This record gives sequence, C-alpha cells and structure tokens, in this order.
Amino acid sequence: MNLKSLVAALMLFCCFCVDGMAADLRLYTEHYRPFSYLENGKPSGMAVAVVEELIRRTGESARIELVPWTRGYHQVRHEANTALFSTVRTAQREAEFQWVGPIARGYTRFYTFKDAGLRVASLDDVRRLGTLAIPKQWYSYELLTEQGLDNLYGVPTPQDMLRMFRHGRVKLLLANNLTLDGMLAEQGMNAGQLQEQFDLMPNDSYIAFSLTTDTALVARWQQALQQMRDDGGLERIYRHWFPSADERALADLLRSE
Repeated sequence: MNLKSLVAALMLFCCFCVDGMAADLRLYTEHYRPFSYLENGKPSGMAVAVVEELIRRTGESARIELVPWTRGYHQVRHEANTALFSTVRTAQREAEFQWVGPIARGYTRFYTFKDAGLRVASLDDVRRLGTLAIPKQWYSYELLTEQGLDNLYGVPTPQDMLRMFRHGRVKLLLANNLTLDGMLAEQGMNAGQLQEQFDLMPNDSYIAFSLTTDTALVARWQQALQQMRDDGGLERIYRHWFPSADERALADLLRSE
C-alpha cells in the first residue's frame, strides 16, 4: 500500500471510530438524592433505576455520568446523543430539549423550621423574609425570576442551599417533596424539624434529550417508558424508592402519556 492509500485508509478508519463513538448515548445526572447519587462508585437512585431499565428495554449503548448540574445542562444543549435527568419540564425550557417522561411527579414546596413560628402563604410573604437561596440552574429559580422576585440568591448546588438554611442564613427552604428527605439527611436534619408552608407548583421530572439527538431514538425511549407504565415496571421502581408516595400523584404519573 502506498502512502496516499495508507492516509486515506487511516482517515476512513478515524471517521468510522468517531461515528461509532457518537452513537453512544451520554446520559448526565447530578447528585440529587434519592433520584441520583453515587453508591460504591456507581450511579444509583430512583431516576437512575428508571433510566437503566429504559436502556435495557431499548437496547441502546449508553452510559450514565454524575456531573454538576450546570455542566450537564450545558452539554445537552450543545451536543448530540446526550440527555439530562431528572429535568423538570417547564414552558421556559420546552423548546430547548426533546422530552421523555414524565418519570416522577412531585410538588415544589416552601418550608421553614418549626421553631421559627413563621407563616408563609404567598410570594409576598417570601419577599418579606429576605434572601431566598436556590440553585441557579433550577427551574424554580427561572420561574421566580420571571415573577419578579428580587430577593433570590443563586447558589451552585442544592447542598449549598441546605447549608445556608441549616445555619440560619436564610429563613426559607424551597424543595421538591420527593427529594426533601434525602437532602435533609445529608445535612444531619430530618423532615420533623420543618413546617410545610405552601406549594409553588407541581412538577414533572423528565429525561431531557438534546435537540440534535435522533428523534427516532427519543421516540423509542418514550415508547419503552409507556410499556413500563403498562406492565407495572415504573410503579414497582417508584414504590421501591418512595414507599410513602402520594397516591394521587402516582396515579396521575401512571396515566400520563
């Protein structure tokens, strides 16, 4: 083989390798118990269990990576064959992703410490209580910014938010009821210390695929999720991770299409 032929063969081989690598799905998630976290060096959690089952059912070649939320969000907005979970689907995000789900349904709720004796019934009350810390890439940060709340303090992670709340630097905590227990446990706290206030909004968690991911692949994932609803697979995972699940929210989730 002459030099010219060798170079051409190497270029063809490289293109083949790149195409092969591009076919693998990269599925990003963050440390966010009980949806996703590392256990013995491997991804675990309710959302991870759902995604692993969808990988099995679709037969896709994929890997799950735990990364900071901001990195995952950036990657999925700019790269093909990527997805981010669990992502709350909002009007603001609708056009940025292709959506598979919902895989979980909860409520975003305000909490205070019980011994604070506070009563919070509206966003006007939230404004009066001073700084409200929220992870800057959370949907709730986006929503409250749009509603003109001017006391928001964007933090990098949910753990930063919890630490500020635990140390009394903020008076309010905003959290998904499904993830509250896990978040509190990491800070040595429990739900018995808190007082529920009011719900900001119900929320549905999805797998958010990049816009440049093959639409046929996304459709296969949605179909596989529907099969999990129909044959009880999704309910089994949900009840394992949330044994005290809100029955109304679960029923709504299982009826979703």
